Amino acid sequence: MDRLHHMRLFVEVAKRKSFRAAAEALDMSNSTLSRNIAELEKSIGLRLLHRSTRKVELTEAGEAYFKRCQGIVEEAMNAHEALLDWSEKPAGILRVTMTSSFGVGYLAPVLMEFADMYPDIKMEFDISSRTVDLQSEPFDVAIRMGQPPTAPSTLVVRRIANMPRYLYASPVYLAKMPPLEHACDLVQHVMCGRFFSSRVPDIWRKLYRGEEVVEVMAQARYATNSAALSMSFAANGLCISALDPLLVKHEVQTGRLQRVLPDWHMEPIMVHALTETRHLPARARLFIDFLRQRLGAG
Repeated sequence: MDRLHHMRLFVEVAKRKSFRAAAEALDMSNSTLSRNIAELEKSIGLRLLHRSTRKVELTEAGEAYFKRCQGIVEEAMNAHEALLDWSEKPAGILRVTMTSSFGVGYLAPVLMEFADMYPDIKMEFDISSRTVDLQSEPFDVAIRMGQPPTAPSTLVVRRIANMPRYLYASPVYLAKMPPLEHACDLVQHVMCGRFFSSRVPDIWRKLYRGEEVVEVMAQARYATNSAALSMSFAANGLCISALDPLLVKHEVQTGRLQRVLPDWHMEPIMVHALTETRHLPARARLFIDFLRQRLGAG
């Protein structure tokens, strides 16, 4: 029996509390995984898992074994990945979850470069803004915008970018609303705010022009966690939206949007890469490093 191989399988099941989820992450059948775990338990002479039709739980022996095995498996995988790094051919399936706005606006324009650099890395992208459990779901990295989550405490958070935000509106909207000459004039306008995991809307309290700071004490009429939807609201004349210039480049070129109060800006949005552990496979570490280099973490 390949003890390290069986330990790796056990760690995946223990982390995800599910044979099905672990089998998917390991790219093997559920029956093969179950048989391997049974062989491991037989070789040890102890039951490691309580199985039921609904869930999998660790026994007391399983808890102790998992604590010892997890670090051993991670170090072994790191050693393997280091050799792949050394040969300059990192491989495997990179699984990333991110929002649609980030994927379309930021990742897609630079992904070809990453794909050309590492041709043996296959990639799967889940588009979602929901809270992802990196311990139980088969993702290497979660890309999230806004303030980093504080729970669970085991998450490793790496900042990869600070995205600028300027104000944009459509010519149709501007033609029917009061003129905008100073940031204070925004109290007379309809705005679209953003919310992230906290679901607390960004109400545009502060705008900056050099050393000047203005607080706009007005609630946004619209709020969304989608930059694409916020951009669409603005382009269709509903409101003024705070957006990254990269996302609105096409709409500005075609005249659907124009920047308003061009001397002013809002606080940039932080973008983070979340991982379950600091010990990353080469494909995940290289992907995070690539995004930091191309998107400019500050």
